[in-house]
Parts: sequence; C-alpha cells; structure tokens
Amino acid sequence: MSTIQDSTARAEILARIRRATTDVTDKNPETDTPINWTYGTGIDMEDVVGTFVEKVIDYSATVVRVKKADVPKAVVDGLKATGADKSAVVPPGLDPSWIKAIKAAGIEVRIDDPQLSHTELDNTDAVVTAASSAVADTGTIVLTHVADQGRRAISLVPDRHICVVRASQVVSDVGEAMQAVKPAVHEGHPLTWISGGSATSDIELSRVDGVHGPRQLYVVVVDDQ
Repeated sequence: MSTIQDSTARAEILARIRRATTDVTDKNPETDTPINWTYGTGIDMEDVVGTFVEKVIDYSATVVRVKKADVPKAVVDGLKATGADKSAVVPPGLDPSWIKAIKAAGIEVRIDDPQLSHTELDNTDAVVTAASSAVADTGTIVLTHVADQGRRAISLVPDRHICVVRASQVVSDVGEAMQAVKPAVHEGHPLTWISGGSATSDIELSRVDGVHGPRQLYVVVVDDQ
C-alpha cells in the first residue's frame, strides 16, 4: 500500500512540475534566465548603517551611535549599562584611549597578554573589542580576531560583549562582507559572526541565553564617514 501511495504522490509532483514549466523552451537555466549580478558587490540599500542598527536592535541588543571622539566614554557607558562594573578583558591591540577610559572609570582592565585562562575569562564581567565588518541585511558583526579583536575565546567566554563598529565597516550583505574580510581569511585568521546575544532553545522552545557566547551585546557604532 505504501509503495503505491508513494508512487502516486511522485507522479503527481512530477506532473505539476511539467505543467508549471511548459513555457520553458531552453532547458539550460543559465541561458534561459540570465542573472545580472556579481557576487560580492552588495545589494541596493537606501541607508546601510541605519538598516544595520535596526537589525541589531531586533536581536534585543543595544546600539548607540557616537562620533569618534566619544568612543572611549561610550565604551565605559556600555560596560556600566550591561552591569560590567568590576572587570573587562581586552585584546592586546585595543585602542589605548579606550583602555585608559575603562581604567579611569574604576573598572579593572585585564589585557589578554599573556593569555588568560578560561577560568579567568569566565570570572571577568565583559569583553571589549573592535570589529572587522558588519552586515546590514542580517544585523551581523564579523570578527577576524586581529590585534584589536583578540583570540576567539575572549569574545565567547565573558557574559557581556561591548563591540565597537565603524560606520565605514558596515556593508549591505554577507557577500560584500566576505570580500571585506577576505584578506584576513587568506592570512589564516578565523571568523566569528555575531548576530545579537547568544541564545538557543530546546524542543519545547524554552529560551536559554549565553550558551554559545555572551548573553548581552552592546554595540557602539562610530560615525566615521
């Protein structure tokens, strides 16, 4: 019985496909429907940075837009807003003015050089990093883990992530972002793609935050354009 039913269903599906494609005269899809699009060139978008901000907020993350001169204060504000008022780990290549501002706010700065242990990272309130690229279409931040972003562990273990993204780093789509980070990939750097705070859910849709990374994401967008 099952075999007969499967055969009947298959025949019906194929018949529908044939009816739907009766007007297709050229069986080669590349010549039948030319695609005037080149990978990595991006998509049309009226406000790339504005769209990125909206998408990040949709992930329940916090976003602030500031001028370059205001970044150190914004980083400190982000730490305090997320509850990270005791300690923060930073990569060795982070902007010195940001580090100075964090220290001036009375927050302990733990530079990941030499590398901190996982226990030390777990006992640190937050991590502060820069970014390599950001995707407006998906609200995603891309880290290539160069000097101002540090190794992957520091951006995954602490519960809070303060991430600084320059407006000039924001591109329209994933393909364009891949072109932006391509040199780092060729140099052997790993990539981390961040879309909001870490969260997952079980089969009953019970949400659990912080399973794969920081529970809270605070994004500082620098208007440098």
